[in-house]
Amino acid sequence: MIDKFWPDMGAAVADMPDGASVMIGGFGSSGIPLALIDAVCAAGPRHLTVISNNTGSGETGVSALLREGLVDKVVCSYPRSRGSVWFERLYQQNAIELELVPQGTLAERMRAAGAGLGGFFTPTGYGTALADGKETRMIDGRGHVLEAPLAADYALLSAYKADPWGNLVYNTAARNFNPVMATAAGCAVVEVGARVALGELNPEAVASPGIFIDRVVVREQP
Repeated sequence: MIDKFWPDMGAAVADMPDGASVMIGGFGSSGIPLALIDAVCAAGPRHLTVISNNTGSGETGVSALLREGLVDKVVCSYPRSRGSVWFERLYQQNAIELELVPQGTLAERMRAAGAGLGGFFTPTGYGTALADGKETRMIDGRGHVLEAPLAADYALLSAYKADPWGNLVYNTAARNFNPVMATAAGCAVVEVGARVALGELNPEAVASPGIFIDRVVVREQP
């Protein structure tokens, strides 16, 4: 029988190589895979490209990866938020690259990758520096920018519950970037609060079908 659960966080990310691109779920303080991020810090792969809504806050989450010097580039919508001291410090030192992507465009680029689309036109960013070097087109009299799909080697995600097949249920706001990232990554690794038996999850509540999930680990409860 299929069982996608792994014994611990370290084992689930141990094969992440230098230079990997990594999507990290979360919005604000909700749905961030903190334990998996700590496991990546311990493993120490370098020259990562991190794709996330923001650059973290304080000493945890994405900020921990930046603090440890593991990240060469960040693709995000909000590089400066309250407590994003590590990104600001590295950026001022020209020690990290930033690709700024509007939030809706970021989500849609990942969705396009997961759906196998070749890209999409959006009016967001037209006529600004965000459109530099990209194809533009007038559609119904309005300027649009062609945005490319955005995929990654890994996605680190956080969910509420999972069954052995990797079907996921999220808790309230944790259902943010996590589901779309699951579809756009070559290897989706998830930390969950609980493992449940097959058939226990309400199919209507499953936001990420197991076909998109590769590894699941139960996080220790405080």
